[in-house]
Amino acid sequence: MTETHHSTLDGRVAIVTGASSGIGQAIAERLGAAGANVHLAGRTMAPMEASVASITADGGTAMAHELDVRDVPALQQLIADVASAAGSLNVMVNNAGLGHPAPISEGDPDQWREMLDVNVLGLAVGCQAAIAAMRATGSEGHLVNISSIAALRRDSGMYGATKHAVNCINASLREELEDDPIRVTSIMPGVFATNFARNFDRGLVEGLAGAAGIENLEFDDEGRLPRATIDDLQARMSPMLGDVTQIARAVEYVVTQPIDVNIEELVIRPPKSLPI
Repeated sequence: MTETHHSTLDGRVAIVTGASSGIGQAIAERLGAAGANVHLAGRTMAPMEASVASITADGGTAMAHELDVRDVPALQQLIADVASAAGSLNVMVNNAGLGHPAPISEGDPDQWREMLDVNVLGLAVGCQAAIAAMRATGSEGHLVNISSIAALRRDSGMYGATKHAVNCINASLREELEDDPIRVTSIMPGVFATNFARNFDRGLVEGLAGAAGIENLEFDDEGRLPRATIDDLQARMSPMLGDVTQIARAVEYVVTQPIDVNIEELVIRPPKSLPI
């Protein structure tokens, strides 16, 4: 069940993309517990429906929407419809993202295109549509874009290139929105259980999990692990592998600040580094 702690998010409207697993799911559940009317958007309905059930059971409000952020018209329409129906849009969390870890010299251009479409174009369209919705409804709003510590490295490959682009988009939007009551924050996670399982080489993940006593990991077709397995992995490998609820808490902190405060960037890491 979600942790109920209603706060200044009571009555606020939030959209979270990539909310069917990992970081996005944790953020959506945290915002719902804090009182926001949360719209979860993602490609897999079952886990989002479970989150909705948990949020509503604790007295919150939430709705799940099946969406692939690569479908630009669908993403634009969802954001416009949510804002129109609610009369406001206060929080837009562009979290949907993926990584393919192969070196550039050996990478698959189709996988590069997928990362660019999701991590960069989908995020930029989400920002653009959310800004239009916030302006149309006269809303004070926050754009929270999930980047990565890969954006802090010059040699982080094609995945890192997409996250450098996210930080460039964030900085550009902050300048563009200086006269609007809309703030933009980049959250740069380090190695957390969910992005570790998806963005690192599978053999490496299996090897480190085996060293932690977890054998025979079962990945789905998109490289994801069951939520229970991720939780077990994080517990066994703490404090080298972060808990995604810490990222969710950081997002809640950002979006509950007064509109005259601009938190540009947050880097969130576990206290120890993985031996990789």
